[in-house]
Amino acid sequence: MTQYRLKRVYDEPSPNDGFRVYIDRLWPRGLSHETFHYDLWEKDIAPSTELREWFHADPTKRWPKFKSLYIAELSTNQSFAALSHLLALKDVVTLLYSSRDSEHNNAVVVYNLLSKD
Repeated sequence: MTQYRLKRVYDEPSPNDGFRVYIDRLWPRGLSHETFHYDLWEKDIAPSTELREWFHADPTKRWPKFKSLYIAELSTNQSFAALSHLLALKDVVTLLYSSRDSEHNNAVVVYNLLSKD
């Protein structure tokens, strides 16, 4: 069974991270391709631009609605289905996100969905 973890992209990589998947649509500010270590950048599972922009206007207040809308997007996302199957073959997977808010971001939603399986 795969063990999933969450980590901010600005935190130091660790050998315990296992397979590192960056799941945001936009490249993280201030990081170069030489300094940011990831195994896969799966931007196709990030929230739609419309949903992301709506959510960032007031993340704490809009969190419950964001979760349900994002889950709905993921339920029809072929990239998410393929990624789920790929990650199920790994021992440890670290989902990487760039948000400062560790409790209200798309990686938390993805983590919760993948951890259920």
